[in-house]
Amino acid sequence: QLKFVESGGGLVQPGGSLRLSCAASGFSLTYYAIGWFRQAPGKEREGVSCISSNGGRTNYADSVKGRFTISKDNAKNVVYLQLNSLKPEDTAVYYCAAVLGPYGTLNKGDYDYWGQGTQVTVSS
Repeated sequence: QLKFVESGGGLVQPGGSLRLSCAASGFSLTYYAIGWFRQAPGKEREGVSCISSNGGRTNYADSVKGRFTISKDNAKNVVYLQLNSLKPEDTAVYYCAAVLGPYGTLNKGDYDYWGQGTQVTVSS
């Protein structure tokens, strides 16, 4: 059974950092592109970042470019999202998602498997 478990969310002050993890079980991330998405209350789920199956290609939403970094450790079967210089508008539930194939997108409709999400709250 394919399963994702996200962790690392929490409450952080503006300007702070968090590292989100997405651990996969039941399948190997080697063959999957991964996306990170977020959904704030009352808003649509939006793409934040994605990474290719081999980890060699990444993409970011303009709103997080230069502040967030996605990485993938296929040996550990884990994907990370490093969140730096956090702003209150980054507050949301963050989800990881997987699609079989070499490349991902920032379009949530392209993904087949989803984690349960982890809450990130940026507030003073």
